[in-house]
Amino acid sequence: MPDLGFEHAPIGLAITRHRQIEQCNALFCEMFGFERGELVGKSLAILYPSQDEFQRIGTLGTRAMLEGGRYDDERIMQRKNGSLFWCRVRGQSLTPNDPLAHSVWSWADLSENRPLIRLSRRERQVAMLLTEGKTSKEIARDLEISPRTVETHRANMMAKLNARNSTDLVARLAGMPV
Repeated sequence: MPDLGFEHAPIGLAITRHRQIEQCNALFCEMFGFERGELVGKSLAILYPSQDEFQRIGTLGTRAMLEGGRYDDERIMQRKNGSLFWCRVRGQSLTPNDPLAHSVWSWADLSENRPLIRLSRRERQVAMLLTEGKTSKEIARDLEISPRTVETHRANMMAKLNARNSTDLVARLAGMPV
């Protein structure tokens, strides 16, 4: 008999091995618009807007999980139909020395509270790090770009979101009322 707590949890859940979906619950399937059979055995890469973002977040997650066994962030993900949405992701490694070898993840759809605007791949990366409270210098270091380039992306996002300043931009990106 399947684990009722896992299957009917009020949040999307997935168990992965080397970033391939081993098990997932009903809400996870619903959130991404797939049938379970379309997900089990597949790489998580099918849920990302780009292969580059899949690789970059995997690298960040590995680093964080090696340090503390856990990883969490808010990022833009992609549904089966190609639509993008903000998602909160939290993971726990079951194999501390090889964090992504076996992990359990929770996924929460934030689209009701955080509207999506069309951002470039790099703007999505900068947005994710801005909402984590990182400075332009920290973002530049994480993305291996110049702080000036970060500021250009920030200015572009401010224009797209009609944000008055950086604080307003982060509030809009985080889905807070402004």
